[in-house]
Amino acid sequence: MDTGAASRGSGNANKNKEKEVRKWFVEQDLIEGVIYLPENLFYNTSAPGVLLFLNRAKPKERQGKLFLINASLVFAKGDPKNYIPDEGIERIASTFLSWQEEDKFSCIVSKDDIARNDYNISPSRYIHVAEEEEFRPIAEILDELEVLEKEAEATNEALKKVLGRFR
Repeated sequence: MDTGAASRGSGNANKNKEKEVRKWFVEQDLIEGVIYLPENLFYNTSAPGVLLFLNRAKPKERQGKLFLINASLVFAKGDPKNYIPDEGIERIASTFLSWQEEDKFSCIVSKDDIARNDYNISPSRYIHVAEEEEFRPIAEILDELEVLEKEAEATNEALKKVLGRFR
């Protein structure tokens, strides 16, 4: 399915039929899992897609929960389309079947968490695959800013002297 089917309408103050359908499926506890696929796999679009797994007979230990996999980075470049190599398919399938959480790949989310996130069931909402950004300490940035301001002030004074000769 289109990724919008898993997220479209979330955060929208107006009624949205897709969100209402997702809400019904979540509230009925029919969604077992969602897999977010890589970009450029399909011939009709370069957009990523999602696989939605429904189960009316979820095992007791999985009730009230959804299993999410963000497989957006599990692909190989192909010509003309990307593809998921055999080892990637095995990783996705075995992770889904075992319901094992894996950092930056899979997680178990409760129905309550889904409700708090406005019934957005897109794995990319809950599993972030990008590397964490490192931030410099504020004090270090302020010190550097002070040095740069002094340099700018000195440069402006020098420029005024040069331009003052042309009056």
